Amino acid sequence: MASAVSPSPTAEPLTVMGAGLVGSLLSLYLARRGHPVQVFERRTDPRRAGFQEGRSINLALSDRGWRALEGVGAGDDIRQVGIPMTGRIMHDVHGNLTRQPYGQDGQAIYSVNRGHLNRRLLDLAEAQPNVHFHFGQQCLGIDLKQQHLNLFDTATQQEHTEPYTRLFGTDGAFSAVRGALQKTDRYNYSQDYLEYGYKELTIAAGPEGEWQLEKNALHIWPRGQYLMIALPNLDGSFNCTLFFPYEGAESFAALQTPTDVTAFFDRVFPDARPLMPALTEEFFAHPTGSLVTIRCYPWKYDDDVLLLGDASHAIVPFYGQGMNAGFEDCSVLNELLDKHGDTAWPAIFAEFQVQRKPNADAMADLALYNFTEMRDRVADPRFLLQKKIEAKIAVQYPGRWTPLYSQVTFSHTPYAEAWAAGQRQDAIMARLMPHIQTEADFDQPAVQALVQQEMNLLL
Repeated sequence: MASAVSPSPTAEPLTVMGAGLVGSLLSLYLARRGHPVQVFERRTDPRRAGFQEGRSINLALSDRGWRALEGVGAGDDIRQVGIPMTGRIMHDVHGNLTRQPYGQDGQAIYSVNRGHLNRRLLDLAEAQPNVHFHFGQQCLGIDLKQQHLNLFDTATQQEHTEPYTRLFGTDGAFSAVRGALQKTDRYNYSQDYLEYGYKELTIAAGPEGEWQLEKNALHIWPRGQYLMIALPNLDGSFNCTLFFPYEGAESFAALQTPTDVTAFFDRVFPDARPLMPALTEEFFAHPTGSLVTIRCYPWKYDDDVLLLGDASHAIVPFYGQGMNAGFEDCSVLNELLDKHGDTAWPAIFAEFQVQRKPNADAMADLALYNFTEMRDRVADPRFLLQKKIEAKIAVQYPGRWTPLYSQVTFSHTPYAEAWAAGQRQDAIMARLMPHIQTEADFDQPAVQALVQQEMNLLL
């Protein structure tokens, strides 16, 4: 557990805009370095009754996220409420199951409740004597020259102004801090939406609170042009997410009545449908979320403002790395503070964005790449065979061949390096797979010679 650190009389006061996952973790990192930290959040306190999250309640926490949590002593606490998922299980349209392990020797990603994680990080940060949270504070604008925030207090309905010395924007994909930077000269910004939305649904727990599907797995129903996934909860239920086109013959637009929804799920997800007693109620009550990739640059303004997390690099969720990448931002910033010292902000801000921007762009590309894989390729027997062959190569050449998923999920290899290595591996597999029709073919002398030849080229 993170111990409290007294504020340093010489440490510079810092301001964080956004008290979500990245903002609460960042405030904890900064406070533990002795900085007084003021945190402003648009929403009400998620630890209070009546709070509505509005986003996926499950997250896939992997090595980069764990490393960042352990950097503030929160790893053990969160691990107690996470469920390890050692692989993904694909459900075909007939209910047949295929399992694919995520890594080697039981490597796992963890299903963690978003709300619990956010609340716990807020508790840990608030336990620091130098952190002060201000909820219900909507940012109306930022005066970058005068260095003050224009805020609206939703409780008092009053506008007020707050000065800042350094401002960290962790206020999400539609960041008010980034909005201010976008008005500056020569600022690059793009947002790209998929033609897909997502809907949160539930697979219920069994009569005795048991899990009705394999607990330690991420479940996928790949259906070519769309998919559904499910992650386990501690109470025996699963949080499901349907990723579905907005328009078309099979789309959100086509499902207008409870009868439409029931008929569609009976036909397309026949093994899941009986486990979803609240399907139609949830389908029409829950909002349809959009899927956006946001890229921008620079991530800083002078030496006064820095963007982290979704504010600088929002991505689609198909690699489970959005939160992990945001948490890694926090640990990288902390490493730069260790390297340069807590007053060298010009060097820290400049090095942070130069180091993180290429990795964030690579992760955005990887997330889009994995959408296609999860949507249709995981149902392809040739693809599943290729993954088995890749695993064999990894065992045969330890340290020289690490599957792309493992590099992204179970290592701290920079995302850009992992993506480049993955593209090289894809090219190799495209040359090898025509010679392999079964798993046993891998051991054929001719195939082994080809594998050796390809590995020699990687040196």
